[in-house]
Amino acid sequence: MTLAAKPVVRTLGDYAYQAIQKHFKKTLKWEKTVKKDEDPEALHQMRVGMRRLRTVVTRFEFVVNLPKAVTNRNIGKIARRLGNLRDLDVLKETVEKFQPPLPPQEQKHLQTVFDAIDKQRAQAVTDVKATLKDSRYKSLKTSLDHWLEEPSYHEMAPLQIDLALPDLLLPEVSYFLLHPGWQFGMPVVTNNSAALSMTSLLRSYPKGMTNTQVEQNLAGNHEVLHSLRKQAKRLRYQMELFADFYAESYGDYLNEIKNIQDVLGEIHDSDVLEDWLVDVFGENFTEKLPTFTSLIVDKRHQLWQQWAPIQRRYTQAETRNQLHLAILNPVSLQVEDN
Repeated sequence: MTLAAKPVVRTLGDYAYQAIQKHFKKTLKWEKTVKKDEDPEALHQMRVGMRRLRTVVTRFEFVVNLPKAVTNRNIGKIARRLGNLRDLDVLKETVEKFQPPLPPQEQKHLQTVFDAIDKQRAQAVTDVKATLKDSRYKSLKTSLDHWLEEPSYHEMAPLQIDLALPDLLLPEVSYFLLHPGWQFGMPVVTNNSAALSMTSLLRSYPKGMTNTQVEQNLAGNHEVLHSLRKQAKRLRYQMELFADFYAESYGDYLNEIKNIQDVLGEIHDSDVLEDWLVDVFGENFTEKLPTFTSLIVDKRHQLWQQWAPIQRRYTQAETRNQLHLAILNPVSLQVEDN
């Protein structure tokens, strides 16, 4: 059996085309299953495909001349509808993780939560089905089909991709490393302590916190960590676009950024769950769900223990410099013609 050779990617135009084609096909692959609401994983995969398509369209807008229907805004609206449904599935999964060890009375209270999720999910399913039938989605599909048959490019398309990779990636890395979420919970340097170096700050950062301290530290400050998580996701998606063009050290950083996204994602899931419990039971939900609340607090403490060393590592100059160096050194893409 002879396998077809994979097309050689030399230019920005080559790569943009292949990336758009890949993520568009992935999105379409799961469409029928999502419409039938048969498998939560299908919804997850379609949402990821749409998000990655959005990343490609946004990052390569200076390379590809796409139809008017294929925009960041249109793709974003469709992805958000899918995301609303997916978030409810994740919320239900989060509740189910804590369910088995609960006392019977708390199990009964949790059924109220499941009923509320199911009710809202039914509306979200209706919204997703309507979205996949409306003119915006149909126009997006038709326009991309036509563009893939007859692609159109801007002047930068012929540029060799290895020349452009650092310039494509470094701006997103800067947004990631300069995000205020990295300073969340860190000691504050005042004018009176200006002589205190970053090294001593890092050494004084608490390596362990009690459950109460974690809760106090997170209280009212969830959004900054959630925002950092979204920035990590944007960087991860962009780095994954170009993983084939880099060596092992780049892949190691990509795995670390995925882990950052995962840890912060779990922290965010617990925040969403708490907000949901307040909506269902009121501010005093802990009185009805004391064991459940204790499990949530324990889990957040575990996540904080995972997050603290990551935070220390990425606020060190060596880590940040090595990430920059990994991105500045793509593998040569020169291929001899047969």
